[in-house]
Order: sequence, then structure tokens, then C-alpha cells
Amino acid sequence: MSYRTTRSLPAVTLDDVRGARKMLGGVARVTPMENSRYLSGLVGAPVHLKCENLQRTGSFKLRGAYVRIAGLLPEERAAGVVAASAGNHAQGVALASSLLGVRSTVFMPAGAPLPKVAATRDYGAEVRLEGQVVDETLAAAQEYARTTGAVFIHPFDHPDVVAGQGTVGLEVLEQRPELRTLLVGVGGGGLAAGIAVAVKALRPDVRVVGVQAAGAAAYPPSLAAGRPVSIENPVTMADGIKVGRPGEVPFRLVEEFVDDVVTVSEDALSRALLLCLERAKMVVEPAGASTVAALLSEPRAVAGPVVALLSGGNVDPLLMQRILRHGMAAAGRYLSLRLRLPDRPGALASLLGALSVADANVLDVSHVRTDPRLGLTEVEVELRLETKGPEHCAELGAALREAGYTILD
Repeated sequence: MSYRTTRSLPAVTLDDVRGARKMLGGVARVTPMENSRYLSGLVGAPVHLKCENLQRTGSFKLRGAYVRIAGLLPEERAAGVVAASAGNHAQGVALASSLLGVRSTVFMPAGAPLPKVAATRDYGAEVRLEGQVVDETLAAAQEYARTTGAVFIHPFDHPDVVAGQGTVGLEVLEQRPELRTLLVGVGGGGLAAGIAVAVKALRPDVRVVGVQAAGAAAYPPSLAAGRPVSIENPVTMADGIKVGRPGEVPFRLVEEFVDDVVTVSEDALSRALLLCLERAKMVVEPAGASTVAALLSEPRAVAGPVVALLSGGNVDPLLMQRILRHGMAAAGRYLSLRLRLPDRPGALASLLGALSVADANVLDVSHVRTDPRLGLTEVEVELRLETKGPEHCAELGAALREAGYTILD
């Protein structure tokens, strides 16, 4: 479904984005574009990955933060800047401030991943851990701005930030002028808005599609209502796009220039992250993999050539472990089985031998001997296996039944 209106003039123009690009010269990297053979085969057309996960600080956020801070008046710079973020925006503000010689204070939730806290400090910011959720952290940062005079740097709801993020769109058009569809992850909307402004001004034929996590999708109801609408308790592993209400500035631009906003499931996000790691050799955070998740969910819904933006790669190692396990399960790479065996020496060894022949990796084995449903000479065995995918799971089941085993569950 497309949501397009002409009710209002955009707050950001192509000239603004071009000006931001000049400002970012020598600061932000022109990130590479990589072809994905696997996704190209899935979609039936060339698919390219725009790798903002390889940007300085690990995400696109440096672009908007630098343009916003660089545009401050001398007296505003002297007062310093303050931001609230659980990760990418924090690092972008910290590095941009250091490069511009501006003092920065960044508020982060008390439970923020330690690598992100350490990176923000290393980029030069004073980090303050306040609140258990981002809303509490945001309130603390805004109170700090009121009491100290520091300038609050919003992660997406400011024209300068939107213009800075839009420079990604200029690079995409230069690197792949033949593209027909551009997929962009959407949280508050600053990135999608800026990119859409640039792309539609130069190539109105290119279809720009925003992607949101289904559990944190504030844009579809907002676009339907014609105004930013808040959603209660957004929930998703993709914390980079977990935003409960669109920004006022990006909303008008997304409404005007973005052709469609689609949603993806948590399973699709985890599968996409796993695919990026295994097939593209890219470390990508869940929000950064949202565009790939959209392609996995509906590969034939887009016209190629396609560019999918990998917006960031800052993922906590502990979260990465959990997501990879989830992604493998969603891709059919784990199989749980419950069988009954004769309770005699060698029975389990024979079962494991059969699994070995079928090339399955046994992760866990547990025995149940006290269930009243079991006979005196029976034992129930629960197995968790690592497999090569759904087809291998089916082959394993068939091999076990052929060997005389009864699979209960």
C-alpha cells in the first residue's frame, strides 16, 4: 500500500542534502556497495547491499549528528551538547562532537550493553547511565539540557539530522544508478526521510520502501491517520528501530516521498542477521538487517535491481548469540526429538550412531525413566540436534523411522 500526499512542502530539500554532503567531506566514509548472489537468486534480480554498518562508529548516525552539531552557533557550541541513546546515536554524537571540539554528554539506559557504553566514552563523550528504559533516559537528558543550557541533539526529529542521513541516498544513486527499488529500515524516520528526499528529487522512478519491525511499527497507523501516532510498548529485538512515535519532521517527508512501509517479523529479522553473517560475511545488528528480512519475507514483491541498506553493525555479543540461535531455529537448523528406546546397554549408542551416519550434530541428550507411561524395560530420550535445514530435518526423521525408531514428538 502506498501513502503519498502533497499537503505540505518538505522541510528538507535536495539542496540541503547536497550541502550536508559537502559538510561531511573527509568525515563520513563513502561506504561500499556489495552484491549478494544469494539474495539476487531469491529475488530474481540483482540485489546490492549498501554497507553503512562499515561507517565510522558502525552506523549511519554519524552523518546526521555531525551536520546538526556543525550547524550550531558559536554560543551553542560553547554550551555543549547532550543526547539520549542506547547505542548508535550515542556513538555518532560522541564522535561528531569530538571532531568539532564540542563538549558532549550522553545519557544511556542503566542496562545499555557495555561495549556500546565503552565505545561512546572512547569517542569522547561523558556518559551518564540514567533510567531503565529509553523514555526515562530521554527525560533525564532533556532535564539536563534545561538546567545546563546544553543543546539537545535529537536522533531523528530535526531538519539538519534528516539532511545528513539523506547523504546515503546520494551515494546509492551514484554507486547503483540502475536501481529500481531501495529498501530502508525505519524507526523514527530520519534516515528514510532524508534518503527519500534525495532519491525522489533525482530519480522519481525509484521506489523507496521503508521497513519496520512488526512489534514496533508506528508508521503504518500514523500514515493511515495522516499524523504521527504513538503505539504502546513497542517490542522488538531491533532496538535501532524500536521507536514508539514517528518524528514530526521526518513524518511529513516519509508521507510525501516514501512509496510504502512494510513490516517484518522477529523470525525474519533473526534469519536475516544469520544470512548476513553466513552469506555476506557482514556483522549487522537486527535493525540493520531489517531490509534483508523484508526480502526474505516477500522476495518477489520488489522490482530489481534492488539496493538494501544495512544501516548499522553495532550488536552486543550476548544479544548476537541469542539472535543467532533464534535465527538458526527459524531457519530449521535445530531439531528436537522425543523417542522411546529399550532400556538396555548400547541402545543409546546405537541411536547416536544412526544420527552420526545421517550427519546430525547432537547438542543435548536427556533420559526419562520414571514416567508412568513407560514400560519396565523402556526409556524415553529427548534430543536436540543441529541440522542443515528443513530438508535435512525431514531426512533425519525418515532415517530414524527406517532404522526402527518411533518418534513420539
